[in-house]
Amino acid sequence: MEIENRKKLRKTIVAIALTGVLTAMNVALSSFGVPVPGGHLYLNDVIISAAAIMLNPACAFVVGGIGAFLGDYFFYPAPMFVSLAVHGLQAIVISVFARKVFRSKPRVGAIIGVSLGAVINVIGYSLGRAFIYSTPAYAVTKLPFQILQAVVGSLLGVLLCYRFGMKKLCDKLVG
Repeated sequence: MEIENRKKLRKTIVAIALTGVLTAMNVALSSFGVPVPGGHLYLNDVIISAAAIMLNPACAFVVGGIGAFLGDYFFYPAPMFVSLAVHGLQAIVISVFARKVFRSKPRVGAIIGVSLGAVINVIGYSLGRAFIYSTPAYAVTKLPFQILQAVVGSLLGVLLCYRFGMKKLCDKLVG
């Protein structure tokens, strides 16, 4: 019994540490964007998607919602509450689909989850821009970039997890 408790404790500690590292990566990648014509492409969506595929919904919310909130708080506070809600919900949905709804087919669940997460991201930020921290006209002009960012983040998150083995490594460490 003692060995089982130690293994469980070790996996919990690793999950907390991994959540912390991925949250810090989200904050760091929230601080700068890749310039594209008409705006910037932020790569924190890659971390949010990958973390949500790998982690349980609560840890995914911490990485996605709280990480994006802190990134905005430190670097551009206007949308921080929008980021908390949108990326938090996005991460929970991805995690639930990848780990619970499609438990027997996690890749299918991950793809459906990141697709739904991308829709949540685009709609959430568009509504946030239109009614909370900007204007409807500005939200419409930013819509193509928001779609691009959501798609790139979703695709790269799935690739990191399945093509480059992050999901397998995470499952080995956390279980």
